[in-house]
Amino acid sequence: MPQSPTAASDPAAPAAPAAPAAVRAVGLRKVYGRGEAAVAALDGVDVSFAAGAFTAIMGPSGSGKSTLMHCLAGLDTATSGQVWLGGTELTALGDRGLTDLRRDRIGFVFQAFNLLPVLTAEENLLLPVQLAGRTPEAAWMRDVVHRLGLTDRLRHKPSQLSGGQQQRVAVARALLPRPDVVFADEPTGNLDSRTGAEVLSLLRSSVRETGQTVVMVTHDPVAASYADRVVLLVDGTLAGELLDPTPDAVADALATLSSVGTAATRGA
Repeated sequence: MPQSPTAASDPAAPAAPAAPAAVRAVGLRKVYGRGEAAVAALDGVDVSFAAGAFTAIMGPSGSGKSTLMHCLAGLDTATSGQVWLGGTELTALGDRGLTDLRRDRIGFVFQAFNLLPVLTAEENLLLPVQLAGRTPEAAWMRDVVHRLGLTDRLRHKPSQLSGGQQQRVAVARALLPRPDVVFADEPTGNLDSRTGAEVLSLLRSSVRETGQTVVMVTHDPVAASYADRVVLLVDGTLAGELLDPTPDAVADALATLSSVGTAATRGA
């Protein structure tokens, strides 16, 4: 049963799932600029993301959702607070440690497919594993390629693939190293609705069938409905969550958050 939009917008709503956390933030704060020009993109966020679950991060424009994902994934540094990937504190690592962690334990799927045009689909999806000096497990690679419907497309270059096929390659590339967490940043933003639904179904099945952990930033209530849970942000702070979300419940919660933000701005 989806949580009501009213409960979802309550800042006192629980932020952490009961299952063990794959990644979590404690007192996370990110400030851009200095002095009077300083802007807190994240302002003391405490949140955790369950292992083996599909979680979406949502909020109005400027709510801090992309900044949160970038800090969780080690792509951006926090001003203060902690980020933990399992038992490893990302915020205590130096540049080399973060590079190694992102390579070995994190997968990424972006709105832009980020495929190298001179490489085939197979070469693109193998590249991160090869750069890490590892050999992919043959049976796992066959399974990933088969489940993503890429068996007949491995020798094609990106220019010979549709947008949906390119994003499937990107998903396969993210899954191949068996990362602790796959972070997806607007993964359907460049796709039509039908192709986007196919990619979201693939992410959903990777959670259900292989126990993969997926954390996705999206602005689309329909995309968020594929998740087990939606974490809501507004003005850099946690604003609640939705469990077993539906598109209507997500849309209503976002409308409530946007109206609250607008009212606060007018009253300032």
